Order: sequence, then C-alpha cells, then structure tokens
Amino acid sequence: MRIFGKVRHRPSASWRQATDRAFTLIGDGRYEDAGALLTRAADLEPWLSESWFNLALLHKFRHDWEQARAAGLRAVALLDRESGAPDWWNVGIAATALQDWPLARRAWQAYGLTVPGSGQYNAAANSEPTGMELGSAAVRLSPEGEAEVVWGRRLDPARMEVLSIPLPSSGRRWGEVVLHDGVPNGERITAAGPSYPVFDEIELWAPSPVPTWVVLLEAAEEVDRDALEQLASDAGFAAEDWSSSVRLLCRACSESPMESDEGDGEHLDPHDHSEPGHPGPLGHRTAGDLWVPERECGIAAPAGLVRGLLDSWVADSPDSREWRDLEEVC
Repeated sequence: MRIFGKVRHRPSASWRQATDRAFTLIGDGRYEDAGALLTRAADLEPWLSESWFNLALLHKFRHDWEQARAAGLRAVALLDRESGAPDWWNVGIAATALQDWPLARRAWQAYGLTVPGSGQYNAAANSEPTGMELGSAAVRLSPEGEAEVVWGRRLDPARMEVLSIPLPSSGRRWGEVVLHDGVPNGERITAAGPSYPVFDEIELWAPSPVPTWVVLLEAAEEVDRDALEQLASDAGFAAEDWSSSVRLLCRACSESPMESDEGDGEHLDPHDHSEPGHPGPLGHRTAGDLWVPERECGIAAPAGLVRGLLDSWVADSPDSREWRDLEEVC
C-alpha cells in the first residue's frame, strides 16, 4: 500500500527496539526518557500510524493535551481502516480535555459512535456533545493513589459526572466531572444482573462547588437512613451511608469483575479486605442481618443547607433519629 507516495512496510528492528524500551520506561514513570525514544521511532518510521499513536499515548499519560492532539491527528491521517481504530479514541480524549468540540465529535463518529447534532449544517456541531445516552458506569478516582471506585453518569465517551459521594481521601466531590480513559479496567456486577465497566480517571475536568460533610447518625431502622438520602436527593444534593456502601479492596480485586453488593448480611466477601465490626470506611459488614443504628454518612450539600437538612430529617421522626459530629471534610 502506498501512503503519500511511500511504500508501507513492516517496522524496522531499530523501531521495535526503541518502542519496546520506551514502553518499559513508561511503566517505570520515566516519561521524558520514553518520549525521546518514541520521537526517535517516529523519525525512523514516520509513515507508520503506530509511531504517532504511541507518541499520542505518551502525551496522554503526561496530560500534555496539545501534543496528544497533534500526534493523534498524525496517527489517524495514516490509518488504513475507516472506523473502530483506538487512534480516534485517543484523539477524542485529547479534544475533550481541550474542549475542542468539533474535533471531539469528529473523533467519536470516526470511531463508529453516533453523536446527536453532528450534521454538517447543524449549529450544535460546534458545541459540547450531549445526548449520547451512554448510561451509568463506575470510575476509579486517583488510580495511582487511593484508587476509590465510585458510580457516575457518562456524559460522553471520555467524561463522567460523579454521582456517589467520594471519601475525602480521594480529593474529589459529588457532582464533579472527571476525564477518564477509554479502556475499562474492571467491572461491577449488580444483583439485578447488569454489569458496568470501571474506567480509570485521568484528571479532573470540572470541579464541584458543593462541599462534602461527614456526620454520625443514629438511625433506628434502614427506613430512617433511607429517608435522609431521599431528603437530600429531593433538595438537589446527596447523602450516602458510607457504613454500608464502602468496602476496601486490594488492587487485584478492584480491577476484576466484582459484584457491587457483596459482603452484606451473613455472607463474608472474600474480596473485602476491611475489618469487620467497624462502621464507615473501615468496614461495612454486620453480624447476620442485624441493623447497626450508628451510621457514618457522607453528605454533599452547601454549608447553608446541611444542618437544616439534618434537622428536618430528625423532626420527621425524633424518636428514631439523631445526628452529631458534623464536619466538612472536602
């Protein structure tokens, strides 16, 4: 096959050695040294789309989005297939990071996805892609650090709105939008049967102004806890019982297909590495079906609303509800 007058051929041994060594260095976090080798590889084989794909990948790891977009565009210009190439997905991530919406739309379409409002004469073609209806998924926040997996709503192929209330150690808040990678790294399976991919966060795309609070509740029954979560939701914010929603997993377990509600009741989840008998982030298991009234709860709400929300919750059933030790944590 001829591309721009050049004969396409297999990469040379020098190209392969430089590329293999570069990815070893990337695994060690030595991005600068890897960049020099991948640049050399691109000089050796400039007609290979893989040369530029690898450079785009490196720049994505470095969050250098201008360079990632430039290298990605060179890669897709050399493709020998029309759709489904991961090169286009990397272009889409870089374009989304830069809010280059026309290019993002073009990338998702070239990959083979349907993007509403992308007609040639449609004014929306230059705007942020919406309405792709990609559904729910999970995202691993700070994958190289605390690596907390939370639930979210996919806005497009590269962004997710966080719908859980992350633990303060993640540095993330409810309602934030994070840029995430394209290849799932794990899976969560619900009791109803559907499974959801787990994507790794790349970086924060849009911060949330809503602070995170932690509070200790006395909730006589589950319905009392549920009432607070519903009250917060009705107000346009969120509350989450961390005593039951949080479990600690090792990296191997977290990156594997996992049932999202394992560990409840009498069943002891062998993948749960938390300590039994401790509420909140230290563990979520209880003995049998016994309900523990003391709950550690995360709340995402403005400072001017959170105490009124808790007081209203108590006022609805003062004999079975109480709160104390409210603290802003993120």
